[in-house]
Amino acid sequence: MLIFLDLETTGLESSDKICSIGIIGVGENEIFSKYELVNEGKKISSKASSINHITNEMIKGKPTLKESEAWKFLQEHNREDSTIIAHNVNFDLKMLLACGFVWHGKIIDTLRVTKHLIPECEYFSLQFLRYELRLYKNEKKEALKYTEVMNESEFIPHNALSDAMHVKLLYEYLLDIKVHEELIKLTLKNVLIEKFDFGKYSGRYIEEISMFDRGYLEWVLLNIADLDEDLRYSIERYL
Repeated sequence: MLIFLDLETTGLESSDKICSIGIIGVGENEIFSKYELVNEGKKISSKASSINHITNEMIKGKPTLKESEAWKFLQEHNREDSTIIAHNVNFDLKMLLACGFVWHGKIIDTLRVTKHLIPECEYFSLQFLRYELRLYKNEKKEALKYTEVMNESEFIPHNALSDAMHVKLLYEYLLDIKVHEELIKLTLKNVLIEKFDFGKYSGRYIEEISMFDRGYLEWVLLNIADLDEDLRYSIERYL
């Protein structure tokens, strides 16, 4: 079973919880799709609402994640021959773990794999890749496959089911470059990032910075707790 997954959360703090989930499951003889709002007892911040357009009124009275159809589907297919595929999959698995769900199958991170296979991309967000790789050309046809009806107006950023669909389209694009098993291997391999995309050295080569301002790189390693795993790996390599 291939499980394309996207989550939206009440915020980005460690105490925040899942507030919506979108799943597309593709098996040998079945296709499953589900979008659900859930209520984990955590208030949605205004900043989060401005991104995912989910309000506290919308999740009032909604079930917890463990009471949802999505949870039942994940539990049913939580086995070694299943693969969860998501954009920045470690974030999704961390949020599921906070709800008590431990994944036992394989994983593919379309974010990391894209960085490996298409490093010339300027950005790697799912929405940028949607347009850069022209995934949008197939989204209407793709949406017709699902039992969870999707209208064109729902193809918006941070709608969990729409994002899960675009993860599926991105996976199929990457599958034209490498086979499924290779995508799994690349997910577990760090990406060597060449340039900073933030801060005073945004756009500059990390190797260059290591030659004239090592102190800055050491400061980044010590002071940014949630530093991207691949960026941390890259800085350490260049140092």
